[in-house]
Amino acid sequence: MDIDENTLTDAVLARLAQCDEPRFKAVMTSLIRHLHAFVREVELTEAEWLEAIKFLTATGQMCDDKRQEFILLSDTLGVSMLVDAINHRFPAGATETTVFGPFFVEGAPEKPQWADITNGVFGTPCFVSGVVRDTSGKLLPDVLIDVWQTDGEEGLYDVQKPDGESFCRAKIRTDADGRYAFRTVRPVSYPIPTDGPVGAMLMKMGRHPYRPAHIHTMLTRDGYQPLITHLFVRGDPYLDSDAVFGVKDSLIVDFVEHAPGTAAPDGSRLEQPFVTVSYDFVLAQRAS
Repeated sequence: MDIDENTLTDAVLARLAQCDEPRFKAVMTSLIRHLHAFVREVELTEAEWLEAIKFLTATGQMCDDKRQEFILLSDTLGVSMLVDAINHRFPAGATETTVFGPFFVEGAPEKPQWADITNGVFGTPCFVSGVVRDTSGKLLPDVLIDVWQTDGEEGLYDVQKPDGESFCRAKIRTDADGRYAFRTVRPVSYPIPTDGPVGAMLMKMGRHPYRPAHIHTMLTRDGYQPLITHLFVRGDPYLDSDAVFGVKDSLIVDFVEHAPGTAAPDGSRLEQPFVTVSYDFVLAQRAS
């Protein structure tokens, strides 16, 4: 076969003829077609392709057990949210999902209702509570809720700090009435890491790196679809320009301010301002 720019794509696709995995073959066929079409559309130069290879190499080199630069790349290009949307077409009434993000850590400690999960980090005290139901309205006990977020001042996750001490990260289990409750600090807006290739890409695109303040949650229970979502702070200046496109209107929540000396939901009385958050999660059942 005489291979040139007009026949090359078909030649590459022909090499998949012996592939015996239908899904893999379908994905690779589409990937090759779209990638070749992209190169043709922009008439990619050799220098530009070399820069792309260097960029992907540097992205991989930034990854370690605490940082996933490829997830960051996927997030900032909107791919993570698109994959999330396609894979979580929940029924009406179920809580909407959003991006997982790169800062989840396995093995967070399980704590009781109204536990303080901050491990002493500074910030405005924040009391979060609600119930978990399914789409029929049934209250769900024994739902395990993973919670993780930034501190309340610098906008850093525990894994971003040099001492490695865990904070604002825990598991909370719903009680017999489907209720959950915990104490944390009010999250703050923060920039995604900009010291790597993804940060350089954002700057070159003329984009800011900020995410609006939010609390991550992941809910799991037998018989139900896992739910990964955020609770966003209403009024945050970055709600309309989230660097990873993760905001949905139904996930924007009031963080209600309370004056010092007011009784908190856990029964304590704080001599400093605090906020309360009420949010009810709704899980979708697994298909039988």
